[in-house]
Amino acid sequence: MKTVTDEEAARHKAKMAKRKAVQDAEVASKTVEKGLLIVNTGPGKGKTTAAFGLALRMLGHGKRVGVVQFVKGAWHSGERDAFAAFGDRVVWHSMGEGFTWETQDLARDIAAAQAAWAKAGELLADPTIGLVVLDELNIALRYDYLDLVSVVETLKGRRGDLHVVVTGRNAKPALVEAADLVTEMGATKHHFAAGVKAQQGIEF
Repeated sequence: MKTVTDEEAARHKAKMAKRKAVQDAEVASKTVEKGLLIVNTGPGKGKTTAAFGLALRMLGHGKRVGVVQFVKGAWHSGERDAFAAFGDRVVWHSMGEGFTWETQDLARDIAAAQAAWAKAGELLADPTIGLVVLDELNIALRYDYLDLVSVVETLKGRRGDLHVVVTGRNAKPALVEAADLVTEMGATKHHFAAGVKAQQGIEF
């Protein structure tokens, strides 16, 4: 362990005091409180995982959470079982039937997306819910299964204190523009490329 001299300690303390003053002033200048529209997109792994991290945080503060899955209803996931432990504090609807290359049925995919969006509308209108996760909504929008303008206007018109997280690759520019927070997940390295299969507790 490095030995810290009294002079070094004093310099560090003075430097951190200045930094704290700047940070405190920055935090104090933020006075707006509102429901956020959050978009997790990009080619990297972790978009849905991050959304469920926010859901867990909301639950920790006593809020209710709603989840609609637009694509992933065709397979079982560990997170769904975990959130089931919260009882009616989590309202969960897996409405998808798999990716379009799996169903190979355009009309069926469109119908599933529209049913999921209708269910999402119910959750958005529920005053007891603090956060709505619209998992893989970006996929439904990418393939034009839903009307983009209508979806964006509905999300923009949600009640003022409701937080919404939208996940999925290739977020539409109109949705990005409407969002308060957009995170682009990068794909620097992925174990799939090395032949590692999807594993329980990691991918599902």
